[in-house]
Amino acid sequence: MQGRKDYTEKLFTSFQLSSRVPKENLYRKLRETLDLSFLYKDTKELYSKTGNPSIDPVVFFKLLLTGYLENITSDRKLVEHCSMRMDVLYFLGFDIDEELPWHSTISRTRQLYPASLFETLFNKVFTLCVNSGMVSGHTQAVDSAPVKANASMESVVLKTPANSIDNHLKKVVEENQEVKKKIDPTSSEAHITAPEHQLRRIKKHHQNLRDNRGGRPSATDEKAQLFSNKTHYNPHDPDARISVKPGKARKLNYHCSMAVDTAEGVISHIQADFADGRDSQYLPSIGMQVQNRLKKNELSMTDLLADAGYSNGFNYKFLEQRNVTGWIPVFGMYKPEIKGFPYNKEKDKYSCPMNKPIPFTGFHTNKDGTVLKNYYAASKDCKVCPMKSTCVPNIPCKKITRTVYDEQYLRAYGRQKSKRGKQMKKLRQSTVEPVFGSLTQY
Repeated sequence: MQGRKDYTEKLFTSFQLSSRVPKENLYRKLRETLDLSFLYKDTKELYSKTGNPSIDPVVFFKLLLTGYLENITSDRKLVEHCSMRMDVLYFLGFDIDEELPWHSTISRTRQLYPASLFETLFNKVFTLCVNSGMVSGHTQAVDSAPVKANASMESVVLKTPANSIDNHLKKVVEENQEVKKKIDPTSSEAHITAPEHQLRRIKKHHQNLRDNRGGRPSATDEKAQLFSNKTHYNPHDPDARISVKPGKARKLNYHCSMAVDTAEGVISHIQADFADGRDSQYLPSIGMQVQNRLKKNELSMTDLLADAGYSNGFNYKFLEQRNVTGWIPVFGMYKPEIKGFPYNKEKDKYSCPMNKPIPFTGFHTNKDGTVLKNYYAASKDCKVCPMKSTCVPNIPCKKITRTVYDEQYLRAYGRQKSKRGKQMKKLRQSTVEPVFGSLTQY
């Protein structure tokens, strides 16, 4: 016989939420495992002793965790979703007839709590993972990715007066002319407040933009400007930075770095920085914070895995000083040896194909602060050398430039080419990259 369900809503019913949530349910296990009661003490000073009660701090962080697990980024949608899930309500500590906090309350509370509180919670969860045997500690994989800022390139404005760069530079010239005439009425020469080669480069770039408009009517001369973090910013999000990933359009982003323990893929550290920085400059900070967090949990890091973006002589030395082996491929431009110019480590000198010495002559610092070692051959040796036309045709003598971290680079290069180095590369690709892919995708 065909059955038919007739629904008549009851005003009173015998119902217990805990009996409706299966024992194997994720949120039931989280409620039994995750003790967040320490948050009451850590947030006590953020509230006054009078007024209406706020949202429970434990409920707030459980809501954020639910939003992550359910891939919901909107507070409004999160509250709607939680109100229809019995397992989530049980995890939050709400009954089916209780009203959840307003979405606006969640947004305001997120702004109220300092970053240190979120980090305390992160450390607490990390310790739970360590106690559960999910973290080995000895091998950490590091990677980074740009995170799109909630700001548009169309809203970018000049840090200088809201005008085109060309017009601004003309105004600077005019003002300098007036000032100089007051000081010296006989002088008509203007003093420009920027190097001439930079001004010429910017002007040439603008001209190229105008010449390569491709017939687009919207690409007017005023819009054909060079957008740079030095000259432009977004007033809605001043901390966002213009950055570009190969093959993709320029966007306003943040730079997100993350370290993952290779045992079970547990995140051991994560941080946000300005997007106009290189991966390599953030590695020391990541390494120290990961080591400190592991030390507090009585663990030690012995190996660190990263891609070539973190290749840097200072980083190699930094890791060696902290007794950490850096499995970081050297940058593609690095050459472990110069063909035809053997190096004598004891005497710190090179020899040319004609067996003439090329000794170390001194250090040189680039504009970016990189320290280099210079090796120069004697001009008299190169002048009479039969190979000068092919070796150094346009300069008086042979010059060799090497980084002061050459020994660290050579050790890293040797690890990279070893059998274990290839295994470590596969380990990095199978741990941190999938975790980062999930975070950026969802």
